[in-house]
Amino acid sequence: MKQSKKKNLRFMNRTKAILVSTLLLGFFATGFAQQTDTLPDTQIEPDETVLEASLDVAKKDSTNNFKKIKLDGIAAVVGDYVILDSDIEKTLIDLKSQGVATEDVTKCGLLGKLMEDRLYAHQAVQDSLLVSDDEVAATTERQIQSFIQQTGSMEKLLQFYRKEDEASLREDINKINKLRMLSEKMQSSIVEKIEITPEEVRQFYNNIPEDERPVFGAEMEIAQIVKAPKPTEKEKQNTIDKLNKIRADVLDNDSSFSVKAILYSEDPGSKPNGGFIGNVTRESGYVKEFKDVTFSLKQGEISEPFETMFGYHIIFLEKIRGQERDIRHILMQPEVSQSALAEVKKELDTIRQHIIDGKYTFAEAALNFSDEKETKFDGGLLRNPINYDSRFELTKMDPALYNQVRNLKDDEISYPLIEEDPRGGGPKYKLLKVTNRYDEHTANFAQDYTKIQELAKTEKQYKAIKKWMDKYITDTYVSVSEGNRSCDFANNWVKE
Repeated sequence: MKQSKKKNLRFMNRTKAILVSTLLLGFFATGFAQQTDTLPDTQIEPDETVLEASLDVAKKDSTNNFKKIKLDGIAAVVGDYVILDSDIEKTLIDLKSQGVATEDVTKCGLLGKLMEDRLYAHQAVQDSLLVSDDEVAATTERQIQSFIQQTGSMEKLLQFYRKEDEASLREDINKINKLRMLSEKMQSSIVEKIEITPEEVRQFYNNIPEDERPVFGAEMEIAQIVKAPKPTEKEKQNTIDKLNKIRADVLDNDSSFSVKAILYSEDPGSKPNGGFIGNVTRESGYVKEFKDVTFSLKQGEISEPFETMFGYHIIFLEKIRGQERDIRHILMQPEVSQSALAEVKKELDTIRQHIIDGKYTFAEAALNFSDEKETKFDGGLLRNPINYDSRFELTKMDPALYNQVRNLKDDEISYPLIEEDPRGGGPKYKLLKVTNRYDEHTANFAQDYTKIQELAKTEKQYKAIKKWMDKYITDTYVSVSEGNRSCDFANNWVKE
């Protein structure tokens, strides 16, 4: 089996790993690294003709003596973008600080990835795949608010990144974010329309030599029945009153909505950022009620409290940008009494016993009794959030879920388990059952069609990326410094 795993790794390196590296390493290279000492100092838009920097110059020191210092050299130019030698060094530091294994990472490899990222951004501008200054600023604001939460204050943040003032910090982050967002838009436009047919999947599978087919780890399918205690009308009204008080304080006393969100919101995702959610569109994956209220507001307006499946909200519409909205929101959930929780647990105990007694199946119980709309109509079957498949690979499962099911035997149903809904909505009880188990095995076309389809599509995307890269390297101004021309690049940057 160890030999099979080695072959599996070789196979993955040939397909998905290649594409992931192509698409994502640029993010590490240009992202605002939270754990490094300094910001990446990439020159984004040179104002004049770029000249090769001299590596050594003489400069007077404080004693009027001359000493030799090393200047930052230019490693490469791609279109309008310059890559400095320091960018390569800082990229390696960033990768290490984020826990990425760098044993096999070379200077030439990093430079090649940085050049790819600049080519994407350069061509995005040529193709009018632009990002607005407001969009960049909103992203920067979210990051800074998050960083302030980590460091404690703007002053400490400036000290940590060795910046003299907030303006220079924002300018650097804005440049980095703009480059990253342009690159991502270009990459997405290349692969977004690529589809894979069943016949292409079959051909992809048949073209893999039998002794090189990937090995998939042990998996299981899991079903659940969820019951959520219902708050009383009085508890609901208490929550609405709290939100109305916050709303009035912001409107009448000019209190900060952002600060209120940090203090009182129960949405774990947006709370640290002052309730901020950017780039909301009508196609976004938020519930209908949330989007309806968002798009009914005028800029600067705060909604009345309203209810969704996650609790009660108020929304402050911060910015309108075409079809996109930047908002802040506060989520509160009505308190639920211990007696209501106990009643739900008792109900699930009864349901569990009835399933064991054969009065109905687990799937029938999920359809008739579960409060979770996403799973009840599918027999309670959970879906993997990564690919929406029903199988969960044991080594990649959420640890909390794995610990809840790892000791369940075939056809065994757990006792009621209490947990907080990570999306909000308060405590809930659930029953769990493992409905299917799959041992570690070599890929089988019928059994593993969804995974093979994903691999086939990934390889097709990689080929599209490679074809695009070959074309636009030829059509774009590229200059590689003399010291880097001997690199064995994956792409034809030197244009030999």
